[in-house]
Amino acid sequence: MQTLQSTVQLNNGIEMPIFGLGVYKSERDTVPAVQAAIKNGYRLIDTAAFYGNEKEVGDAVRNSGVSREEIFVTTKIWNDSQRQGRQREAFESSLKELGMEYVDLYLVHWPVPEKIHETWKEMEKMYEEGLIRAIGVSNFLEHHLEELSVKANIAPAVDQFECNPYLIRKGLREYCNRQNIVPEAWSPLGRGACFEEPVLLEIAKNHGKSVAQVVLRYDVQSGIVTIPKSVKEERIVQNAQVFDFELSSEEIRAIEKLNRDEMHGDPDYVDF
Repeated sequence: MQTLQSTVQLNNGIEMPIFGLGVYKSERDTVPAVQAAIKNGYRLIDTAAFYGNEKEVGDAVRNSGVSREEIFVTTKIWNDSQRQGRQREAFESSLKELGMEYVDLYLVHWPVPEKIHETWKEMEKMYEEGLIRAIGVSNFLEHHLEELSVKANIAPAVDQFECNPYLIRKGLREYCNRQNIVPEAWSPLGRGACFEEPVLLEIAKNHGKSVAQVVLRYDVQSGIVTIPKSVKEERIVQNAQVFDFELSSEEIRAIEKLNRDEMHGDPDYVDF
């Protein structure tokens, strides 16, 4: 039986929690949100240089009462740092902001085509130096992963991408699974767009759960690491109550039929 502390093994043997807290746009609520999550059993916290709250995440982890070794911290390198060739400086800045000696997972935030190999080489070096426990990517599609594999010495451990009931990403997930890359969903609740979806409301009613819990259960049951964002303790607790029920194969299929391929960010057009 899975729990909130259950993990998935990455391709280098590291264990990563299957459920965590995202902190994009958490802003001044970051510290209390992270502390509430950790207090209630979360062990994965996902931030990024671009979010501007690495310092708050670090402060919250340090003051959580839980040892650093028990918390899995993810951060990411932003596009400008890649374009400027400042990969090492960007990582050192993140480490300083977090106030940590290492990060558990470091991701390329978006694929910058002309810098994919340069950025990855720098990340491989920092991984080999023990500053990063695992390296991966975010928002990479199949062809980005294929391009990366041409020169990479270390395969990405994780691909974090937009994934929700209106953007199921079945093909990309299957590709990742074949390549032993763990799929991870950002914006798993689709910014609430699916909360009034009749199919999901019916499934939720059948299980005595909320639509959000059904969607997050779909992720967990499908082997997708998921990081819903919330700054309210009550919602943080509710989001994680997905380990006491199971979706049927029919319900899984019904959810997957909702796919519309609706993206909020196209990885092939990174002009930001």
